[in-house]
Amino acid sequence: MTKEEITGLFRKIAGLHVVVVGDVMLDNYWWGDVDRVSPEAPVPVVMLKKRESRMGGAANVAMNCKALGAKVTLASVVGKDHEGHLLKDMAEQEGIDTSLLMLSNDRITTTKTRIMSRSQHILRMDDETTEELTTKDEHPFIDKLLKYLQMQKPDVLIFEDYNKGVLKENVIERTIDHCREIGMVVAVDPKKKNFLAYKGVTIFKPNLKEVREGLNITLNPVNKANMDKAHKALHAELKHEITFVTLSEHGVYYSNSKSELIPSHLRSIADVSGAGDTVIATASIIYTLTKDPAMMANISNIAGGLVCEDVGVVPINKKRLMEECVRLLGT
Repeated sequence: MTKEEITGLFRKIAGLHVVVVGDVMLDNYWWGDVDRVSPEAPVPVVMLKKRESRMGGAANVAMNCKALGAKVTLASVVGKDHEGHLLKDMAEQEGIDTSLLMLSNDRITTTKTRIMSRSQHILRMDDETTEELTTKDEHPFIDKLLKYLQMQKPDVLIFEDYNKGVLKENVIERTIDHCREIGMVVAVDPKKKNFLAYKGVTIFKPNLKEVREGLNITLNPVNKANMDKAHKALHAELKHEITFVTLSEHGVYYSNSKSELIPSHLRSIADVSGAGDTVIATASIIYTLTKDPAMMANISNIAGGLVCEDVGVVPINKKRLMEECVRLLGT
């Protein structure tokens, strides 16, 4: 692609409407210095200097879509607690539509608190529930989501599954059926529990570990021949259109009518947290605009590498991504 074609593609993102459905979470970062060991136990003493909260999980996917320039609606169920209200407020401050973000008395909001010192994780504390939605929450959530899709006609829906209980099989199946009826692109970033429940989606984007666990295969060595076998096994189960697998240091793999394993670009890796969120957001948007799996895979591969250069969960920088695409993909 020429520089003008790449920049033109990025400009078109502003015309897209993305709905992100799945498990949202609050990522807390407590930053401090360690200069001694506790006299009470052999553990470091962290002198806190700064506290920060960021949107994680499906909310980070929504943030990445927004950072790329799309109109974004976030659909999930969180607790009617301080963390749930904070997440809602943070999303709204970022310009994300929260009309499909339900607050429930029956759930707590998933919260992950990371203790950090000199860019290193010292400790992580998780406060969460992994119970599936109660019927009392499930039915209103589905009804509200499907009605919204029918009325607003978004361009693409992304499922972001973290096995926290929002994406029950009934939620998945009814949403996919409805999206297919109205002609929407559907992408999914799956996890093990519902791995083979996403039948008929447009883009199925697991990582290598998830493919190995979901299909119970080794995939060693990681090469195109073995990935082609994995795609064949996945397609037999899911009847989806595109397999798109992130392979960490090996790059990415995609397959539909043709397949390719694209190597990763050399980066200074600081933190891989949230890279998968960036990849699914970028892939969904680029494919919806171009219907070109190769372009989708190449640009998403660059995006995933870029966010790994930053510490913590951060959304993609659109300008930086566009410049890298021009440098690496431009003709």
